[in-house]
Amino acid sequence: MIKKPIFVALSPNTQKDDIFLASKLLFQPWKWKRGKGLVFLEKELKKYLKTKYIFLFNSGRSALMAILDALNIKKGDEILVQAFTCNALINPILKIKAKPVFVDIDETLNLDPKDLKKKITPHSKAVIIQHTFGYPAKIKEILKITKEYNLSLIEDCAHSLGAKYEGRLCGTFGKASFFSFGRDKVISSVFGGIAITNDDRVGENLKNFYQKLNFPSFFWIFQQLLHPILINIFVFPAFCVHPFLGKIFLKFFQKISLLSKAVFDIEKKGGVAKYFPKKMPNALAILALNQFKKLEKFNYHRKKISQFYTENLKEKFIFPFLKKIKNNLSPIYMRFPIFISKNSSKIIKKAEKEKIFLKDGWQGSVILPPDTKTEKMRYIFGSCPFAEKISKKIINLPTSPRISERDAKRIVNFLNEI
Repeated sequence: MIKKPIFVALSPNTQKDDIFLASKLLFQPWKWKRGKGLVFLEKELKKYLKTKYIFLFNSGRSALMAILDALNIKKGDEILVQAFTCNALINPILKIKAKPVFVDIDETLNLDPKDLKKKITPHSKAVIIQHTFGYPAKIKEILKITKEYNLSLIEDCAHSLGAKYEGRLCGTFGKASFFSFGRDKVISSVFGGIAITNDDRVGENLKNFYQKLNFPSFFWIFQQLLHPILINIFVFPAFCVHPFLGKIFLKFFQKISLLSKAVFDIEKKGGVAKYFPKKMPNALAILALNQFKKLEKFNYHRKKISQFYTENLKEKFIFPFLKKIKNNLSPIYMRFPIFISKNSSKIIKKAEKEKIFLKDGWQGSVILPPDTKTEKMRYIFGSCPFAEKISKKIINLPTSPRISERDAKRIVNFLNEI
């Protein structure tokens, strides 16, 4: 019997209706750039997030570029960010010649308020909190610090659409916030993102930035529409036969530019790819809207699968903060992180032999993906020891809509046996 492959990161949200919708849009190029999808998505997200201003971009990093511009961040200004983050967050800071200052994480895998306070200087202008894997950061403590030092708070909600802190949605606390609809995020349109704010000055600045942008090219949009189709018709079945064949198909489609990469080579060296910043095209807004309609169902499923992991994994795997989530937090579990006492890469390789693919780019470095040139990101080794430790010991388990309880049981049995 051929084992079904289990993935943590390869288009984990895509369902039959998403594939059909992408296939339909592929033959409607007049809908690719402009259309009502943008209007409807903006309206629904604005109502859900209860925000005054919202702008739709072709990625979360485009949205962050807009926010940095709207906050008037200049050359030499310091932006405090957590270690254990993606290079897509750091590169927009470097692009404007501002300086990322890395703050260690705490047991929640989010920015540590104590280390934050130590690293503030007269040049500090803003703090970015991440809500890693959909677990809210210590917002109240961090807000108190930002007010004390007159710093702007930016929320990175790429992992946390639907997560709540003290009854309020993450993304509604900061001066501005951004979300990502990337291929492995809470909802997915392959690429996409938004910037939001309730501040009038920031809102006007965001509007000015947005109006100067163009839409991505027709070919770029074509690539993204192909993604759910090619992944499901060719790549997934190839992985069913053999992991090597699946990887060959994936790399082949990327090499001939039918599929785009999630992170581009230039971004691993401290640069920004030519595709950003751009406006969100209408075709991707339609895909995002279709996924947004399923958000509550998706997040309920993530919580259910995470509960299964908590109850069935050996206790040594579970992060302490996951054993007892505080009453004021409502995480959405975009991933379920576990802690391995040995080097996580060895376990990931063993899992692959069982067709359980747990490699999602969040292991092996404090700035992800692991082949990022860390020195180009201005990270100083030893400055965030807990993040450095976690990056070598963490494995993220899938919680996405494609993961059934039977799949979760396979993962649990594999981990408990090793």
